[in-house]
Amino acid sequence: MAAAVLAGSTGLVGSNILTTLLAHPSFSAIHAYTRRDLPNPAGSTKLQPITSPDSSTWPAQFPSSSSPRVFFSALGTTRAQVGGFDAQRKIDFELNLDLAKSAKESGVDTYVLISSNGANPTGYFAYPKMKGELEEAVKGLGFKHTVIVRPGLIVGERNESRPAEAALRSLAKGLRGLTPKMTDWWAQDAGMIARAAVEAGVRCVEGKREEGVWVMEMRDIVELGRG
Repeated sequence: MAAAVLAGSTGLVGSNILTTLLAHPSFSAIHAYTRRDLPNPAGSTKLQPITSPDSSTWPAQFPSSSSPRVFFSALGTTRAQVGGFDAQRKIDFELNLDLAKSAKESGVDTYVLISSNGANPTGYFAYPKMKGELEEAVKGLGFKHTVIVRPGLIVGERNESRPAEAALRSLAKGLRGLTPKMTDWWAQDAGMIARAAVEAGVRCVEGKREEGVWVMEMRDIVELGRG
């Protein structure tokens, strides 16, 4: 069994990754970054929170002594939550990259990033451009395995208010109730994305994937997350 590290453990996808990891037989310990107490309804002894309200301290707190094999990052925020794009970039790009560097320095060989469909480092729009820049930056760190997960619209209940996305998620939920095929190509459930990310990480750790970069588009998420 392997130890894993998770950033973004309280977000929509990240919380599902945490639940999946805690229940997965391939992992012996889950070190999860958090600003506040993490729920652990099953009372799993695997959960080892790294708690600090100051996220700038997180890279220095990377649990190197546990020799983790895989690092999952579902870390991200919104402009509305932090007051603008510059503040969002400090989390979504700068903190993510600093944590990835700490993981690499600590000997982690598999890095799994929850990115976004349409990520493009040369794109016109700020958000997909930032996501694309992060993808390129972490590729450049040279992990044995770099897994980039690019979901579409993420379906699930969010705490923050996003009227336009809420309407789309409601539409996706209704269509999914008729048949998943109506939404698989543009929207995926947060639980499905989490299962796909964990399964990809496990395949890399177990040597079932060739070394290098693995970009998982929506069809790959559906295939791994549903199976």
